[in-house]
Amino acid sequence: MDELLYLQLFANANTNVTTDSSTGNDLSPTMKEYYNTELLENARADLYFSQFGQKQPLPEGTGNIVEFRRWETFAKATTPLTEGVTPDGNSLSMTKVKAQIEQYGDYSTISDRLELEAVDDVILGATEEHGAQAGETLDTVTRNEVITGTNVIYGGDNVTSRSALTADDTITTTLVNKCATALKKMKAPKKDGYYIAIIHPSVSEDLRECEGWVEAHKYASPEEIYNGEIGKLHGVRFVETTEQKVYCGEDLASDSRTLTVNGAASASETVTFDVGTVGVDALVDRYVLIDGTQYLVTANTDTTLTLADPLTEEAASVTCDDDTVIYPGEGGAEGCATYAVTVFGKDAWGVIEPTAEGMEMIIKSRGSGGTEDPLDQRSTVGWKASHAAKILYEERLVRLEVGSSYSGVDEGN
Repeated sequence: MDELLYLQLFANANTNVTTDSSTGNDLSPTMKEYYNTELLENARADLYFSQFGQKQPLPEGTGNIVEFRRWETFAKATTPLTEGVTPDGNSLSMTKVKAQIEQYGDYSTISDRLELEAVDDVILGATEEHGAQAGETLDTVTRNEVITGTNVIYGGDNVTSRSALTADDTITTTLVNKCATALKKMKAPKKDGYYIAIIHPSVSEDLRECEGWVEAHKYASPEEIYNGEIGKLHGVRFVETTEQKVYCGEDLASDSRTLTVNGAASASETVTFDVGTVGVDALVDRYVLIDGTQYLVTANTDTTLTLADPLTEEAASVTCDDDTVIYPGEGGAEGCATYAVTVFGKDAWGVIEPTAEGMEMIIKSRGSGGTEDPLDQRSTVGWKASHAAKILYEERLVRLEVGSSYSGVDEGN
């Protein structure tokens, strides 16, 4: 019997197609400016971290480095003035903080059938989706810089590390006050009379139960509401986003979240395990928790882990009993999820201002692909943007890390 070859199996995997028959739409290049505006507006709607950065325009003709300005604080002028004598005065001191500019982007391919037959404006729909993607992408780049801040406060009693946090170490009014006090002691200036915090929804649920919490829509005086703002507590205004950092390691094995020690270890850098299918070197550069202590995995076979101290990266000395559970070590105790709450003052970090010059919608119409598209079957819709983010004042930024009632179910991001 003759076999039929289904050629569509060889089509580009990200080409969007349709078999529906309906009214056509127009993808004229004259709409480019309109789509650029749509892209930018949709991207800005997903900026939570970047909305608070010191804005710097994308530099032209200066390479791939952007410079932010950090002004040094004047010392107190406690020396009395002498009558008739002009004092020496003080000079402005500015430090330039540089950041590497990187380019980000993505695209989708649209078939001629979808382009000509779809009822909805396909390009507009793609622009809206890519706009949201662009906003989330650039804001995550900013977040990843912001969470490297060195001022850290942990929830719970006497907790001194992320790996010791549990689901019970939730956010409290005391912790909010502690973060605000730390910023005050470091003389961090407020923004419009408040400090600001960016928080994950799994944490804000606990926060809303705190005495003194005021919902944003119940503010007594009219104030500009930030993107994502949900309320305030003790002089701190809170912005909620699912993109706030969640620390939680992936499963250690393809068929198990944890591993189990097979045979006791005594002052050894190598631990043997069973219960769990692991590929060779699949866990390299991951962290694990054994008896509450965090280790860095430097090598692994399908039955052994070679471990190091996570700070010095020197060979570890592990002592543990047979059948001890090995947990993912990127989050809290026993591998649970923990959450960053970023509390900060004015201009704690800097970002490139998202503008039409730095963010662009790119539309390639059917027929522009040459021999790569010999039957004019495909159009492409995509975006690209340049971005950079940099902490400018460590003393204006505190990272609170806590647990949540969702610590057992949330995944890392």
